[in-house]
Amino acid sequence: MTVTHFWIKDELVPIVDAKVSVLDHGFTVADGVFETLLVSDGKVFALDRHLARLAKSASGLGISMPDSVKISNGITQVLQKNPKVDFGRLRITVTSGAGPLGSDRTSAEPTLVISLAEQATWPATTKVLLVPWTRNENSPLAGLKTTSYAENVYALDAAKSQGFSEAIFCDTSGRLCEGTGSNIFLVKGDQIFTPSDASGLLRGITRDLVIEWANDSGFVIVERDVDPSELWDADEVFITSSTRDVHPVSELARLDSSGNVVDRKTLAPGLVTEKLGNIFLTQRAEKLNP
Repeated sequence: MTVTHFWIKDELVPIVDAKVSVLDHGFTVADGVFETLLVSDGKVFALDRHLARLAKSASGLGISMPDSVKISNGITQVLQKNPKVDFGRLRITVTSGAGPLGSDRTSAEPTLVISLAEQATWPATTKVLLVPWTRNENSPLAGLKTTSYAENVYALDAAKSQGFSEAIFCDTSGRLCEGTGSNIFLVKGDQIFTPSDASGLLRGITRDLVIEWANDSGFVIVERDVDPSELWDADEVFITSSTRDVHPVSELARLDSSGNVVDRKTLAPGLVTEKLGNIFLTQRAEKLNP
């Protein structure tokens, strides 16, 4: 399947014409926010939640948010114009628009881009690497989904070069935080827990739905400070994201400051992770826009 059209600003354009100015602040200084939505069977999941988080990120960064009706119309046209995507992602990007080569902004209109891509499904389990670099929980960008992703690119490249699919960060206080594009959960005995907002994490849409739907089904998931050592004591570990759903971790390790992979641990997919994954998939199938 080949995607043929994107939405740029206010119109649907062929890929060959899908261009943004080199003076756009999203290009020059990564002054933008975005959302990645799951596309399944040609439909987007949890649109309203993603739009609400996009608006929160835009407000936090001081960027004017395009009208949500305009965004929804652009999404509809992108999905209709392109071949149906059975499994993939739709990305909404909003930048502060054209600006100077420095950090100063102008009063330019924001730039809106809606793009679409098919992707391969994830394997049944995954491997994660705890990296030595930190999230800054005191940053003004903490909790916002911005296009400033160079740290994520660097960490993910380091993880993949060692055979892992995701890199996991701690914060500057040493607490477990999040992955480059995922949230992390631990199971120990009858306890299920995940890092709290205090670590500076981005509250994933899938993360929050897993917590809500698990609680509705009688499970209790606690959001708290998590010491990274608890990863190695956990019975089960899983990560969540828009395209991973509930993804069991089969191996974890730590990258030390010298670039060595140490403290490898193998994990068997657990019953709690399986149950939470089934709950999520059942609810997702029934509720397109929860």
